Amino acid sequence: MVKLSVNINKIATLRNARGGNMPDVVKSALKIEHLGADGITVHPRPDGRHIRYDDVRQLKAVLTKEFNIEGYPSEDFMRLVEEVKPTQITLVPDKPDALTSNNGWDTVKNESMLRDIVARLKSVGRVSLFVNADANMIEGAKRCEADRVELYTESYAKHYTEDKHKAIEPFIVAAKAAEECDLGVNAGHDLNYYNLNFFNKKIPNLLEVSIGHALICDALEFGMRATIQIYKRCLHRSQKYQNKHCLLTQEELNEIYSELNDSLEG
Repeated sequence: MVKLSVNINKIATLRNARGGNMPDVVKSALKIEHLGADGITVHPRPDGRHIRYDDVRQLKAVLTKEFNIEGYPSEDFMRLVEEVKPTQITLVPDKPDALTSNNGWDTVKNESMLRDIVARLKSVGRVSLFVNADANMIEGAKRCEADRVELYTESYAKHYTEDKHKAIEPFIVAAKAAEECDLGVNAGHDLNYYNLNFFNKKIPNLLEVSIGHALICDALEFGMRATIQIYKRCLHRSQKYQNKHCLLTQEELNEIYSELNDSLEG
């Protein structure tokens, strides 16, 4: 099954809004692992507005599942991941003041730079390049000797409600190009429980999705335990889970809440 990596930046944003350590980012990450997520993603930015470098070090010391660190390959970032040695390093072309990731790498224009960076990181962990759904960029990622690409899915999410079949087309082409290049396929950005299952079913070689903002927002409504189960259901391809949006039934939600109450009372 496709792995779900939960991006916890928004939890750190909430903590930073008031100072102190509430919510506790490390405890939250451990709980998310315990509730069924396959990994944790963080994206430390230079201004420290959410995840900070010290958070990354503390998380590495306690996490038991896959740890994915995203970021622009500045020298500070490179030294951090070389020290921490996460499972995966996802390189993004964000400028320091970017609100969020909003474009993939031009792996053709930046081939020389990226090739050197990837070579430096090969002994650290798996290296993935954040790219648009463009076969040329994927072929460029192969020339840079990356292990995987992460498809930037903002355009898919934006156009999903208009015409999901048209929205997915470039991603099917991109995923096939990655397969031909022997590159693993990850995906992320604006994926949520409305559009995730369809994306998953149409991209058969998908290995991992990284989801943060939508999942944390849904957890405010459903609770974290139920939310992770909803997203995990979206990553099943069996006929059983092809119901609308892959939401849990009320009975299933009640069962999860009952289990949670039992564990708290115990």
